Amino acid sequence: MGSDLNTKSAWWTPDVHQDRRPFLIGRNAIQTAMRGFFAANDFLEVDTATLQVSPGNEAHLHAFATTGITTSGEQSPLYMHTSPEFACKKLLAAGEKRINCFAHVYRNRERGPLHHPEFTMLEWYRTGETYETLMHDSAQLLALAAETAKTKTLTYRGHSVDPFLEPERLSVAEAFQRYADVDLLATIDTSGETDRDHLASKLKASGIRVADDDSWADLFSRVIVERVEPKLGFGRATILDEYPTSEAALARRSPSDNRVAERFELYACGVELANAFGELTDAAEQRRRFEAEMAEKQRVYGETYPIDEDFLKALDIMPAASGIALGFDRLVMLATGAPRIDLVMWAPVTDYGS
Repeated sequence: MGSDLNTKSAWWTPDVHQDRRPFLIGRNAIQTAMRGFFAANDFLEVDTATLQVSPGNEAHLHAFATTGITTSGEQSPLYMHTSPEFACKKLLAAGEKRINCFAHVYRNRERGPLHHPEFTMLEWYRTGETYETLMHDSAQLLALAAETAKTKTLTYRGHSVDPFLEPERLSVAEAFQRYADVDLLATIDTSGETDRDHLASKLKASGIRVADDDSWADLFSRVIVERVEPKLGFGRATILDEYPTSEAALARRSPSDNRVAERFELYACGVELANAFGELTDAAEQRRRFEAEMAEKQRVYGETYPIDEDFLKALDIMPAASGIALGFDRLVMLATGAPRIDLVMWAPVTDYGS
C-alpha cells in the first residue's frame, strides 16, 4: 500500500520511499540529460568547494557558519556557500571558457514547498557571449527536462507551462506597468539613483501598501512579490529582464539604458527557476554593491558576512562573460509533477524545525 506524501512519516520508510522513487528516478534522468547537453556544447563540468571565506553578499540570503581550525589550533570563520558563483568566476579568471556546475548549496531560514536548506544549484557560464545566449540555453533546458520526463507540460499547483514554446520576454518596467500600473523607470534617474518618495506615491495610487520606513528597495520587492511574480510563467515560461541598476546584484549595467542592468529571471508556473547576469567585471563597483548589501543586512538582521577579497581580485582579470544559476530541484519538480521540493531529493535534510 502506498503512503500519503503529505504525512510526517520519515522519508526513509519503505512505503514513503516507494512513492517518492519515481520523482527521484526522474531527477537522475534529467541530470544525466543535462550533463549531455553541456558536454555537447563544449562545456567543462567543474566541482567547487562548499566551504568559503564568504557565503555571498546578498542582504536577504542567510548562510550556515562554521569554524575552520588549523593544526596549531588557530580559528577562522568559514561559511557554507549559498552559490558556487564566486568560485566559478575565479575559474573564468583562470582561463576557463565555458563551465557548468551542479553544486549543493546551503541557505538558512529557508524551508517550504519550494525551499530547502540544502539544494542543488545548476550554474553555467560563457565567456565572450551575451546573456541573451543564456535565454536560449534556458529555453532548451526546459524542453529537455520535459522530454526526459516524458511529459508535454511543466506543472505546479494546478498550473501548467508548455516548455516547447519560446518564453515570453518581459522587462521589469513593462511588468510593473502591466500588473501594477506603475511607471517604474520614472522613479530612477539617468545615473541609476532611485527616488523612494516618487515610487511610494505611485504605489499608493495603485492601492499597494506603503509603510513609512519602507526603502525604495522594499517597495520594489513588494510589487514584485505581490503583483508581478504571481502573473509570470503561465502557458509558457517568462523571462523577466532588465532589472533596475539598484537591483543588479552582480550584473553589469545595460549599454542602452543606465537605469537598468543585464539581469533576467526565468519563471514557470509562477515559480522562479533561474537568475542570470551579463557579468559585472568592475571590482570597484562590485565592492561598492557588496558594502551596500552588507549595510542593509546589518540594518535589517544585525549581522554581516565578509567580502571575498580574492573574488574581487579575480574580477580584475576575468573576461567578459554571462552566467546563470538555475534551481535544479525546482525544475525537476515541475517536470515530474512533484508537489514539494523535498520529494525530488534523495535524502532531504532532517526537519530540525519540528
